Amino acid sequence: MQDLMPRAADLLAKRLYEAGCRHAFGMPGGEVLTLVDALEQAGITFHLAKHENAAGFMAEGVHHRDGAPAILVATLGPGAMNGINVVANALQDRVPMIVLTGCVDADEALTYTHQVMDHQQIYRSITKGTFRMTPEGADIIADKAVSLATQARPGPVHIDVPISVADTRVRDPKRRRLKQAAPVSPEGTCLEKARKWVAEAERPLAVVGLDLLEGNSNRVLQAFLEHFRIPFVTTYKAKGVVPEEHPLCLGGAGLSPLADKHLLPLVEQADLILCLGYDPIEMRPGWREVWDPDSQRVIDISAAVNDHYMHQAGLNFVADTGATLEAVAKGNPARETWPGGEPQAVREALARAFPMDDDWGPAGIIAEARDVLPANTLATADSGAHRILLSQMWQCTEPRGLIQSSALCTMGCAVPMAIGLKLAAPDRPVISFSGDAGFLMVAGELSTAVEMGGNPIFLVFVDASLALIELKQRGRQMANRGVDFDRHDFAAIGRAFGGHGHTVRNRAELRAALEAAMQADSFTVIAAEIDRGGYDGRI
Repeated sequence: MQDLMPRAADLLAKRLYEAGCRHAFGMPGGEVLTLVDALEQAGITFHLAKHENAAGFMAEGVHHRDGAPAILVATLGPGAMNGINVVANALQDRVPMIVLTGCVDADEALTYTHQVMDHQQIYRSITKGTFRMTPEGADIIADKAVSLATQARPGPVHIDVPISVADTRVRDPKRRRLKQAAPVSPEGTCLEKARKWVAEAERPLAVVGLDLLEGNSNRVLQAFLEHFRIPFVTTYKAKGVVPEEHPLCLGGAGLSPLADKHLLPLVEQADLILCLGYDPIEMRPGWREVWDPDSQRVIDISAAVNDHYMHQAGLNFVADTGATLEAVAKGNPARETWPGGEPQAVREALARAFPMDDDWGPAGIIAEARDVLPANTLATADSGAHRILLSQMWQCTEPRGLIQSSALCTMGCAVPMAIGLKLAAPDRPVISFSGDAGFLMVAGELSTAVEMGGNPIFLVFVDASLALIELKQRGRQMANRGVDFDRHDFAAIGRAFGGHGHTVRNRAELRAALEAAMQADSFTVIAAEIDRGGYDGRI
């Protein structure tokens, strides 16, 4: 008679399915075969990637569309180690991720050392928590992992699964579920002081961060900003929480010295700074202590205690952003702000600083892509000079319309994230923007792209150089060393993997390639060749 008792791995997989997970990514080994089988039986499709790091970024891409925790599966030893970068990225970029690794049983590890290491010790510093699964505790550990990964601020949680534990049948498992906490808003004298500060502000400015990506606070945020006429900037990952064509929007901030040249003087003029879900982990050092709470009123509303010391505030609320804004706004009358029109002047200056009419070069490529591709296009950006320029020029009309590694700033993320996006949103156009070095790191995942189907577009800026590092090298008057490499035929690489490939050298050729790619039956690699030094003075 068939044994109907669930395996421990089945209990884990069922909880992940309950959390909304429908996709898992990784590279299996013998130690995780039961996990893969359990995931599939629970209704979670396992996708084979060519490297665990890329698998994690594919999982993140899916998360940004379906909202469920990302799932990365890796076997013991080298497999678990290959996922280190993307897990660290998930911690810094606040991505809920469940990291499942296989391991040998404790007794086996006493006398067997091949590929055996302490996964938990290694993952402890780059996750919100790490567990070793037991048969009787499988369901509880799964629920703890999901709860911890999705609690503010979100991040990765690791579960090490011994081989025999995954296969162990569990009799009458007791299911426990942690109830989700209700949104919390402030009250009392601090709330009244915040209401007073907002009511009295003549030159308020908001800095909006990635905490707003969680929950439904973005709608309350927009109503609040409009009611009190508060101009705002966002961090790069928070782009689109309020549509960027909004007249109060001053765009993304945090990594572009050129943008900061216009934005930071406005910060200095503000008589009230509102940090709304603002997590400064995305920001460069130029945004450290850019306001003085002794001379400017500053209100900080965040999902977790801000112990980073990047900035300080006169009022600190650890609370739900939307609920807090509603409490501050209730009965508080609107008023006109910035009588001198400074925010509009900054908005116009930023438009001149990042023009859309370059004939070619990085800015011309971005402008042409934005003009050709539909407004609902989903985009990913790899790290590098192009990301800074793209984040200033690529307008987003929705949250997560442009995703990137904005805290860890790791290279090689854009292509796999685009593969994940296309899998989760097959009816929407998807494009990744990569430098040529970052693209080479993950070129093997083109095979994954063709295996998954769909027609994502992979645009590569080809200048045969680590452009951002070369720019910094020249800025320090150092000799050119270790930043340049050969040019390669990226379009041919795309065709070799079963996709389409185009090399373009002007806007007309790029337009034609993009239009063809949107109608293509498979992915397309577009190699946009540019001169070195194309980012000088532009970022």
